[in-house]
Amino acid sequence: MKQPELFSQKPKPVLAHRCELGEGPVWDNHTGSLIWVDILGGTIHEFDVATGKHHHIKTQALVGAVALCTNGHLLAALDTRLEWIHRDSGKRKLLTALEHIPDGIRFNDGKCDPAGRFWIGTMPLSEDRPIGALYCLGPDGDCKEQLRGITISNGLAWNAAGTTMYYIDTPTRAVQAFDFHPETGALTNRRIAFGIPESEGFPDGMTIDSEDKLWIAHWGGWQVARWDPETGRKLGAFPLPAAQITSCSFGGPEGEDLYITSASKGLTLGELEKQPLAGSLFVVKNSGFRGRPANRFAFEPKFDTP
Repeated sequence: MKQPELFSQKPKPVLAHRCELGEGPVWDNHTGSLIWVDILGGTIHEFDVATGKHHHIKTQALVGAVALCTNGHLLAALDTRLEWIHRDSGKRKLLTALEHIPDGIRFNDGKCDPAGRFWIGTMPLSEDRPIGALYCLGPDGDCKEQLRGITISNGLAWNAAGTTMYYIDTPTRAVQAFDFHPETGALTNRRIAFGIPESEGFPDGMTIDSEDKLWIAHWGGWQVARWDPETGRKLGAFPLPAAQITSCSFGGPEGEDLYITSASKGLTLGELEKQPLAGSLFVVKNSGFRGRPANRFAFEPKFDTP
């Protein structure tokens, strides 16, 4: 297949549905479907690319993120609880809940590391105080705090070697890097990999491609951009017809389609008229870049017959 001219494609909406706060896209390479959430709508969405079927699960909670489990079901961060969700029936089972945390906290972005641990951050509903944290959930169900003093915990990514973790606390306008120890999940050597200029918007969700370059969704920046974490150089971007871009993930049969979530949260009627696709799920088909399969949580929940 002839590769497209890089960054020449125009992102297109996947389906006629708009989220208030779309987030957390993850591609399931076993089923050929894209899963994402509407945090404020309390909904987990799934779109089967081959059939066009759009399935959703209402959680009656603020759903910060979901992860695939090794048996194909879902691990969901709901309010301040972590629950298993049966993918077909929507049946739920509590795994653990955060304790001894400040009021007005919810889970936000989360992702599995290469060893199958689930990393999930929190943030204040007010979005203005550093009282959030970053947690790591192991296969034993033990959820341990790893970082504190976080305001809006967001994007997570690991390099191909599994030795570096990248992390975004959105108001800092920076991507942090850590030496990552795959055997234990320990973080050391915390540092700023690079900053995001104010003109680019705020860094939000993030993924990484097969060349270990970071793809960052820019809230207020109308774009998803590719960044070199070693040099801090912006390598290119896909402009979008919405300002509040929240996250991105590679998918498709060859991992070359870039899926992008967005939000309509807080937009005025005038802004919505100018951004009628705000809150949509977008895709850049055959983007010219390739991602890696999503890591799965290394624990298999047992459900009774739904």
